[in-house]
Amino acid sequence: MKKLWEGSNQFKTESHLNAYIEWLKENHGLTFENYHELWEWSVNHIEDFWESIWHYFKIKSHSPYTKVLSSFDMPNCNWFEGATLNYAEHIFRTFKPHKTAIFFSNESGIHQEISWQELKSKVTSMVTYLKTLGVSKGDRVVAFLPNVPEATIGFLATNALGAIWSSTSPDFGTESVVNRFAQIKPKILIAVDGYSYNGKPYDKTDIVKEIVSELPTLNKVILLPYLDENALNNFSDEYIDINSIFKNDGDTLEFVPVDFNHPMWVLYSSGTTGLPKAIVHSHGGILLEHLKYMAFHNDVQDGERFFWFTTTGWMMWNFLQSALLMGASIVLYDGSPTYPKFDALWSFSDALKVNHFGTSAPYLVANMKKQINPKSEHHLLSIRSISSTGAPLPSEAFDYVYESIKTDVWLCSMAGGTDVCTAFVGGSPIYAVYSGEIQCRALGVSLFALNDKGNPIENELGEMVIDKPMPSMPIYFWNDENNVRYKASYFEDYPGKWRHGDFIKINSKTKGLIIYGRSDATLNRHGIRIGTSEIYSAVNKVEGIDDALIINLELDEGQHYMPLFVKLKPGFKLSEDLKSNINQQLKADYSPRHVPDNIIEVTDIPYTISGKKMEAPIKKILLKMPIETSINMDAMRNPESVQFFIDFAKQM
Repeated sequence: MKKLWEGSNQFKTESHLNAYIEWLKENHGLTFENYHELWEWSVNHIEDFWESIWHYFKIKSHSPYTKVLSSFDMPNCNWFEGATLNYAEHIFRTFKPHKTAIFFSNESGIHQEISWQELKSKVTSMVTYLKTLGVSKGDRVVAFLPNVPEATIGFLATNALGAIWSSTSPDFGTESVVNRFAQIKPKILIAVDGYSYNGKPYDKTDIVKEIVSELPTLNKVILLPYLDENALNNFSDEYIDINSIFKNDGDTLEFVPVDFNHPMWVLYSSGTTGLPKAIVHSHGGILLEHLKYMAFHNDVQDGERFFWFTTTGWMMWNFLQSALLMGASIVLYDGSPTYPKFDALWSFSDALKVNHFGTSAPYLVANMKKQINPKSEHHLLSIRSISSTGAPLPSEAFDYVYESIKTDVWLCSMAGGTDVCTAFVGGSPIYAVYSGEIQCRALGVSLFALNDKGNPIENELGEMVIDKPMPSMPIYFWNDENNVRYKASYFEDYPGKWRHGDFIKINSKTKGLIIYGRSDATLNRHGIRIGTSEIYSAVNKVEGIDDALIINLELDEGQHYMPLFVKLKPGFKLSEDLKSNINQQLKADYSPRHVPDNIIEVTDIPYTISGKKMEAPIKKILLKMPIETSINMDAMRNPESVQFFIDFAKQM
């Protein structure tokens, strides 16, 4: 593997991870020659590891825990029983009155800097107001908001009260929002009147009214007039302007201690093939996991600026908030990442002196395809890490980052999920970065690649499986009696072990990992398992290809049919020469087995709202399963793209 980066001695020694290693040596007499030895200790001594995290970060508990872990029997295990704490209270432990807590910009040119003092004042006012509405521990407060400071304020106020937070982005349709929020019967809704994207305004007035009409448990709707400052004129008197809440001084900010395993927020699966799973995480589990990950795998330092391009409907928004735990400022952006110019986010990062730049793999790949060269157009002096998730990052994109963005940046490719609201695998400041590889398995994550017989393997494609509990695993799914859906989602294939649904390969030499795509969209050609990311990596290199989707269909009598659907760049046609170029690239990079049975042009590739290719739902459509159980159009970014596949299935 080609080494692309390794931190300097200063970079390594000043890292949180190095400080933790020294702490373990001084306080527990533990020494480790390298990161992998530390990882092995963390997963072979799970209780000792997580107890060390508790003490290292000086967790404030209002009552002591009696046991670190009740059982290793997933999902029937509780962490730190007896302990009572509050996540938001730990956020405000880093309180520095006149320092900036939140930087915010949007594509319309609005810019805000919110100090810790202002943040605390607004959270206090919101807590006081929510109390007047009867909101208390266990109640649900939901938000239909863009990535704006008011969302962070609403979350922290809800959390301080011990209530349960849940949010969606305003680009979701009515049905998609109701399918999520109706499950948890919210008491309060915080909504927006509209937003702008790619230079175009989107009025959500009617959508908000429809959502409210479908949520009979609501006691109050708080409105953020964002698109139109006079938006309240379009609503009844029962709606209240969020800004009027902030004008009133609140009481002293107090935090309600809750059980370590008390619900903190509800996140949702994509819901592309049915009702979204309502995934519930705990205060304590998320607190410990996010402290660990932000410190040891992102190395976020006090006073730094942490940015992630996300919406409130993606788990990365929740993850982003936790940078505040480290005393860092969070950097929020609302709008299109490529408006008014394709390099908008790089300009934005320069202007705000971002230290940690978080994005999705498709964004970096899109920059690569457009041959954007941020290094020549921007300074980017402040950026010391670039994090990528959401899809496998191909080796070509690794190379592109170092060739065209910044030569001395720490590239943290990571992978996890909404399921745990963190990454299973990601960055290590004391390891090198190799082209195409995620650096390491995260501390406390007992993750392996298993073959068809359930045995751990290295240097081969295997199923990603976690065989020991993590505190940030869901405490349950909402309305899931006896954990039926929960167990079916992760524990059916390997009893007692969490199957995440990804194909991975672990490098026995570097201990790095490569993720090959979802195993539930498996490409199985003549007994050989192929990761979808391999196909996309090769096809991305072919001139004229804008995007692609690969599907493998298992037919009768052991037959297979693997079509490749391609979206072409303007000015290109799907000629026989172009098809040949695609096939030759696949053969050259991988093998003849990677060559599709057919190459078909489409006008667009189906994506979820959170930006993931919809391989499994399209596979169901092509297998002629009922449309209503195969795909949820309301959970899509571009639902019109599906019609082609519906028509194609009829012709097959």
